[in-house]
Amino acid sequence: MERWLSGIEEPADLRRVPRERLPEVARELREHLVEVGSEIGGHFAGSLGTVELCVALHFVFDTPRDRVVWDVGHQAYGHKALTGRREGLRAIKKAQGPSGFLRRAESPYDVFGAGHAGTSVSAALGMSEALRRAGRSERVVAVIGDGAATAGMAFEGLNHAGFLGTDLKVVFNDNGMSIAPNVGGLSRAASPRGYFETLGLRMLGPVDGHDLGALLVGLEALREACGPTVLHVRTRKGRGYAPAEADPFGWHATSPFAVETGERQSGGPAGAPSWTACFAEALVRVADRDPRVVAITAAMPDGTGLDVFARRHPGRVYDAGIAEQHAVTFAAGLAAEGLRPVCAIYSTFLQRAFDQIVHDVALQGFPVIFALDRAGLVGPDGPTHHGVLDLAYLRAVPGLVIAAPRDENELQHLLATAVDCGRPFALRFPRGAARGVALDPDPKPIEIGRAELLREGCDVTLVGLGKTVATAESAAERLAEAGVEATVIDARFVKPLDATTIAAAARRTAGVVTIEDHAAQGGFGSAVLECLARHAPGTPALVLGIPDEFMEHGEVAEQWRLAGIDAASVAERTRSWMGGSK
Repeated sequence: MERWLSGIEEPADLRRVPRERLPEVARELREHLVEVGSEIGGHFAGSLGTVELCVALHFVFDTPRDRVVWDVGHQAYGHKALTGRREGLRAIKKAQGPSGFLRRAESPYDVFGAGHAGTSVSAALGMSEALRRAGRSERVVAVIGDGAATAGMAFEGLNHAGFLGTDLKVVFNDNGMSIAPNVGGLSRAASPRGYFETLGLRMLGPVDGHDLGALLVGLEALREACGPTVLHVRTRKGRGYAPAEADPFGWHATSPFAVETGERQSGGPAGAPSWTACFAEALVRVADRDPRVVAITAAMPDGTGLDVFARRHPGRVYDAGIAEQHAVTFAAGLAAEGLRPVCAIYSTFLQRAFDQIVHDVALQGFPVIFALDRAGLVGPDGPTHHGVLDLAYLRAVPGLVIAAPRDENELQHLLATAVDCGRPFALRFPRGAARGVALDPDPKPIEIGRAELLREGCDVTLVGLGKTVATAESAAERLAEAGVEATVIDARFVKPLDATTIAAAARRTAGVVTIEDHAAQGGFGSAVLECLARHAPGTPALVLGIPDEFMEHGEVAEQWRLAGIDAASVAERTRSWMGGSK
């Protein structure tokens, strides 16, 4: 049997394949994605559902002259394979390998970067309008699906497209799923035709997204259409691999697995549970005793641990869909009537709701708790998902408490503090395994704004926050071996900061070093600098954090080393800053 995929290094090669042989290309591509997924894991089911769509798009449209704008990246692995990165997929999300998302610097076929959902229509509309104004004939296609059509920004883009009348082309990849099953009124509609047509867009289809013949005809009609037009394509997430078809939610992302059985490798070494699991358990324990506690997710019940909470407290969890802005203001409304809503949203995604945090929560003083999972550097997901800006954008918000636990025991106490205090409260914690410490039997509120002195030394003060407290402790041990005695402080709170404890330690030692898994500009270190300027003026200080750049994807340990915030780097940079060992 002739193999087609090995001869396709770019879409021009695909367009030379006889039309009647394209189903063979699709079959080979799906086999390749299953093979690669079994070896390395990663985002999986979404791209299996778009295999035929990837083949048909690059066959019908003259890419990259015609622009295809994908929404997020977990449905575009087939697109990557057809655009020169087929073998590169084996190193996807690894250092020096391809990004797991769309990235302009990676390929001319990735015409617009995308790691957060809901952006494709707005971006494609802007590109279409710019080309129209320049009198050019290139076509622009937005591919939106996997729940992104429920995002408020998608509605805004579609509404504007219908008004402008530009020749925007939209493929609505309708698979009934986000990461979890879709939510919202639109997901229940028998047909989305009325929705799109009311907004002023012409509607084509629906077509079976796994029938290449019908799909090619539909895309050709879309290619020739005038004005803003949507092609409704029905697909099945996980298509072609039985375990993923049976459980597209569970197979959205996966560890390596055996192709024949679907048996997956363990997600990591045995030992400490993940921070997410610890948060989920802490939330359950706090909610067991406080009926005011409800939880909100933006289409990420599994990723945020709220699936665990939902099993214990059904009816007390709300999935708002991919709509972070709505989720935050919805939480404000719940709080306005006496509830204690916990908004569990990844740090990188909460960025999208900054105005709502300010205007709808903090300005009115509502006791909304923001649980910022994946705070800090997140490893393979890379710069679109690093949570390294939250301290900077939240620290400026009046009245908002910001805290970060050093371990899972402190996490449960800080969560209890957040629920009890009646103030807007942000609690950040990282991705990966927690420290494996024993838990106190009952989560109890602690004093807001109180740091903890963990170690006393006379030479230098190391102040850590959250995950970096362990780094500070380890760096102090290394410094002690070199004759440098360090004080170690767990700040716990960024706002309000414990000025008394930090300034007192600063006066007892030769200087202060702050360590944070966050951008060095405007974050925790900046808060300490402001504190020292007021309470211990003239104190030498060194801020260690993420440099002023977007960190590439790779392993977290290597990212920390490159940023200079691992224990060895902190010890060495501290010694160098102090002028060497004693």
